[in-house]
Amino acid sequence: MKLKVPSPQTNPGASTIREFAERVFDPSSVERSNEVSEETGLTVELREPRDERNEVASSYEPFAHVLVVEDDVELLSAMRRYLYERHFLVTAVENGNEAVRLLLDSDDTFDAVVLDILLPGLDGREVCRQVRGAGCWVPIALVTALGELDDRITGLKHGADDYLVKPFSLEELSLRLRALIRRSEASWISVLQVGDLRMNLHSRQAWRGEAEMNLTHREFQLLELFLRHPGLVLSRNIIRTSVWGGSDAENVSANLIDQYIAHLRRKIDRASGIGSIETLSRVGYRMRAAEEE
Repeated sequence: MKLKVPSPQTNPGASTIREFAERVFDPSSVERSNEVSEETGLTVELREPRDERNEVASSYEPFAHVLVVEDDVELLSAMRRYLYERHFLVTAVENGNEAVRLLLDSDDTFDAVVLDILLPGLDGREVCRQVRGAGCWVPIALVTALGELDDRITGLKHGADDYLVKPFSLEELSLRLRALIRRSEASWISVLQVGDLRMNLHSRQAWRGEAEMNLTHREFQLLELFLRHPGLVLSRNIIRTSVWGGSDAENVSANLIDQYIAHLRRKIDRASGIGSIETLSRVGYRMRAAEEE
């Protein structure tokens, strides 16, 4: 499916339309300009939109949900497109107030945050201070044109985990985000839970309420993916590359993915009668958030 989305310069509401379209459909299916702002200093090749339903990643990179907070619309578009191609699902906002709301007062869960310092409303340092003060410890990478040592130290003191100075390469951004996510997961995450569904990543056990479920290795990986991203629509391509990955994914058909989802559903919903995993026709699957059950 191809969607033509007007540019923000010709239509003030275009950024909202684009945000909606790209959250519902794959960003690669939404047509846009290939131009990148010269002020950013970024060098990145943006390919023309293409059909990714049958594409498989050449190397395994697990799916991750990232919040990008940047008021430069063209830079935001470039980061979003590049990160999507590296198996990041990107939620994008353009001001600090909305970033605080998403991190503290919404049902969205994020694996990492890319946060510009110079933002409308709350600046990046104040966003860091507020979310850390509220006990939110999602990894944060600050991005800014302020390259002085004192600026970097101030940002880190407010709770940031990393710091990138413009201009930077998008490949470096992607690699730094992966490193932040790996360090965060290794340091504290051991249990994932949505409603009465929970799993222990270290002991490789899973429960519905107090009843332990006997899951195969692949079923455990599938459930982990859904529990990490409740409420988000996961396409079959995301599931394929996140759960199978590498060369194995080349032989994984959409029908095989559907069969594994069916097996997992029977095991997690058999006793409770709750339909935890929702099917969205021609789009993918979604784990219902706890309050929806």
